[in-house]
This record gives sequence, structure tokens and C-alpha cells, in this order.
Amino acid sequence: MTEFLISIWEWLHEYVQYTVYSGVKALLILLPLFIVVAYYTYAERKVIGYMQIRMGPNRVGPKGLLQPFADMFKLMFKEIIIPTNSNRYLFIIAPVITFAPSMAAWAVIPFNSELVFADINAGLLYILAMTSIGVYGVIIAGWASNSKYALLGAMRSAAQIVAYEIAMGFALVGVLMVGGSLNLGEIVAKQSGGIGHWFFIPLLPLFFVYLISGVAETNRAPFDVAEGESEIVAGFDVEYSGMTFAVFFLAEYANMILIAMLCSLMFFGGWLSPVPAHVGDGIGWLFGKTAVFMLLFLWFRATFPRYRYDQIMRLGWKVLLPVTIVWLVVEGIAVYFKIGPWFG
Repeated sequence: MTEFLISIWEWLHEYVQYTVYSGVKALLILLPLFIVVAYYTYAERKVIGYMQIRMGPNRVGPKGLLQPFADMFKLMFKEIIIPTNSNRYLFIIAPVITFAPSMAAWAVIPFNSELVFADINAGLLYILAMTSIGVYGVIIAGWASNSKYALLGAMRSAAQIVAYEIAMGFALVGVLMVGGSLNLGEIVAKQSGGIGHWFFIPLLPLFFVYLISGVAETNRAPFDVAEGESEIVAGFDVEYSGMTFAVFFLAEYANMILIAMLCSLMFFGGWLSPVPAHVGDGIGWLFGKTAVFMLLFLWFRATFPRYRYDQIMRLGWKVLLPVTIVWLVVEGIAVYFKIGPWFG
């Protein structure tokens, strides 16, 4: 009996220790992510304001630096209005279904060769699974709102996400073929040796497909017809207010940062230096590359007009998908004949 109690105590001790350790690691990832998301909204208004010769936020704090906190407190204290005859349970849970996968995906993101929350072998599949779940939150939000405008926006958004998810998946198949692994850390390690070994060179068409699909997947301009104000009055989240709307907002920007990070990891060497003989590798390279792609999301919004819905679907099904299939065939031939340095 005594040995049994001792074994139970040891198991509980190890379980509590592991839980606390995992919780601390999760907080070290999520808390900075929340801050980056908040200031990404500030950067968007500042960058687009600069491009359009405007000031942007400049009243709350020095140069408007406290504007994200003002927005946060405003949304926290706004009333959450639930429409009459809506499904209250699904109406509340829909933002969570959208937000949770965008946070969970960061569990397998490696920041360097050692700093990763969960170094699993199927990291690429995990990322695909997490980014695919968010569409359910969009559909549920539109249906549970008991609004024709919200339902129409949800259907349009879901069709768009599914269309571009297929092209994005094929682009990741190309990364898998050249990287020879589903582990994100191993994919980055395969790109060591300088900029000439990075995957964006042999996979340039797949990189553009992935980046464009990422912009469409996050419902960002010019692919934001799901929120076309002149057509369907803000889309699937038209009935949301207060913190329920803020959760959708956070999920969108967190997904944008995730797509930018994945572009850096899978095509541009992650934390690896472009000239390792002169400048060492480091996490700063990963953050710098990610910041460039984050800037592209803002640049696109300030530059391109919104597509028509038929143009968006045509681009996804008739352009991006055939491009990925053709390039996968080309890549398969290169792998078969062992063309170095990527396919050797």
C-alpha cells in the first residue's frame, strides 16, 4: 500500500511539474504574440496612413503608441448584443472556434533549432489542420446570427477559404518534397548553407501561390469580399459587438502573423543567415523576415482594389491550383534525377 501511494505521489508530482512547465512555455509564446497583434493593428494604420499621406493614430500617447490599448479597453466595455432568435450557444462559441486554432498553431512553430513548444514530426500536417478549422467558426457565426447578411457573408467566406486552402496545401506538398520531412525545424535545417540553398529559389511559383493563398485565407484585401461593405454589410460578423467581435479581429491578425512566419520558415531559411560565413544565424533573422511579410499584408491593402467574387474564385481554382500541380510535376522530375543542391 505504501509503495502504491508513493508511486501515485511521484506521478502527481511529475504531472504537476510538466503542467506548470508547459504553461510557462505557452505564456512565453502567447503573451508576446498578443502584444504583437495589438501593435500590428497600430502599424497597419500608420503604414497605410503614410502611403496615403495621412497621419494615422496620433492622439493617444506619444505618436499614438497607446492607441491599441485604447481600442482594447473600448471593446472590453462595449455591450455584447445577441440577436433575437439566434442560437445563443453557437453565437458565443463561434469566435472561440475561430480564435483557438490560430493560437494553437503556434505550438509547433520553431523560433530556432531548440526554442519550440512541441517539436513534433508531423508539424506541417498540424499547421494545415489548425488553419483549416477556422472556417467552421466562420460558418457557425453566420448561421447562428439569424441574419441573411451574416449567412451570405459566411457562405462566401467559407467557399473562398476552402478554394485557397487546396492551393495552399499543394504548395506545402512541394515544401515536403524538397525538405524531406514534415518537421518544421528539419525543413529549416535543410536550407542551411546560405541564401543559395533556400527553398524560395526552386519553389518560387509555389511560394507565390502560398503567399497569395495566405492573403485570401485571412480574408484580407484585395480578397476581402466576405466583408464587402457595399454588398453584405461587414460579412459573417455583422451581428457581433464588443469582445465577441474583438476575438474575430484578433484571430485575423494572428493568422496574418502566422502566415508571415511560415513563409519565412518554409521558403526563406527561417532563423538561418543568408551569408553564414560572415553573419551568424539567429532568431533575429526569423523576426526580420517575418516583419517583411507582415509589411506586405499592409502594402497589399493600401495598393490593390477589391476583386469581384467571381474573379477571386477563378484565381483560386483556374490559376493557382493548376500552377501548383504543374510545378509539383516539375519538382518530382527534379527529385527523381537528384538535381542539387535542393533535390540531391
